[in-house]
Amino acid sequence: MLYLWLKAFHIFFVVAWFAGVFYLPRLFVHHAMSDDRATRERLCIMEGKLYRFITPIMVLALFFGLALLITPAGRGWFTMGWLHVKLLLVAGLVVYHFWCGRLLRGFEQGHNPHPHTWFRWFNEMPVLVLLAIVLLVVLKPF
Repeated sequence: MLYLWLKAFHIFFVVAWFAGVFYLPRLFVHHAMSDDRATRERLCIMEGKLYRFITPIMVLALFFGLALLITPAGRGWFTMGWLHVKLLLVAGLVVYHFWCGRLLRGFEQGHNPHPHTWFRWFNEMPVLVLLAIVLLVVLKPF
């Protein structure tokens, strides 16, 4: 029963984290396209609030995911290759999350080295990570 509670909370926090990780770089696209100072300032506020909101959600998603791994059912997964790949993808997503934080700090300081088209591509990375993770968890191919 504990396993199912952990799994439910893990899924909930993963969905919430991904919602933020999908939206934050989209705000960066608009920020990079904006020539208006007031709009850029408003976007900085929105980006900062969203980043500060999703960071604890990321921590909770990771916490419940790790809690799943220490349950009797989860301990058996360590022998399965799909879990290793999933954990590598999750680690990459954590790096992506903090990369977004770094980009946000750059916007706050008035520095943006990338055009809006770069942010459009950057925005697609978590979509591919999510697809790969879902396929790995559902199919358990190896």
